[in-house]
Amino acid sequence: MKNLRLICAAMLLLGSVLAGAARAEGEVVLTVDGRIAGGAPVDFTLGDLRALGVERVETTTPWHDGTMVFEGVLLSKLMTHVGAKGDNLTAIALNDFYTEIPLSDAVDYGVILAYRANGADLTVRDKGPLFVIYPFDRFSGLRNELYFSRSIWQLRRLTVK
Repeated sequence: MKNLRLICAAMLLLGSVLAGAARAEGEVVLTVDGRIAGGAPVDFTLGDLRALGVERVETTTPWHDGTMVFEGVLLSKLMTHVGAKGDNLTAIALNDFYTEIPLSDAVDYGVILAYRANGADLTVRDKGPLFVIYPFDRFSGLRNELYFSRSIWQLRRLTVK
């Protein structure tokens, strides 16, 4: 019985590793829809997001110990890329949790969709594959529940309104 548990645990670990590898190789991690150019939803892989440019945000968060270095694409750059025509975003996580984010936040604060933290790709286990990050340390006014609630993790979809 003990060996069976070990085998099952090993299979689960292998599945997690393979799932992470598949995501790195081109699995869709984000869909943007709503009021965008062309009207049709646009899917992005991690490679697609990286191709839009990498921005770094060094900040503390309520969910981590110490200062973190996040890397990802500027939300404003992504919105320009899809031709966003709205004022707000509905950000939806893998578990269907959602929050509203004004598009003005993307420009005013340099919000990123992080896919790396401290040099490692974010996995579902550590709030990935995408995590909306505000530069909390750069703008002290962001250190409150309103902006913390907009920092959605395990992001899967953005709907432009």
